[in-house]
Amino acid sequence: MAAYLYLPRSAGAKAARTMNAGRGVRIDFDARDVPIGVEITAPALVTVSELNAVLAPLGIEGIEPEDWEPLAA
Repeated sequence: MAAYLYLPRSAGAKAARTMNAGRGVRIDFDARDVPIGVEITAPALVTVSELNAVLAPLGIEGIEPEDWEPLAA
């Protein structure tokens, strides 16, 4: 099972490049190098803290633990 976290984006934005953030987390960027989504290839192996540590340097607000619970199950 994999998960995808859609980030705020302009209409029609498409991934132009993907950055490997480690532990099965990949960040998609549009052509202007704006992050548009986060692919989580192994949600059971990633913690909320780890995901938030990836989001923070991008200037993206972290998720709450209760938002992650369905994926951790």
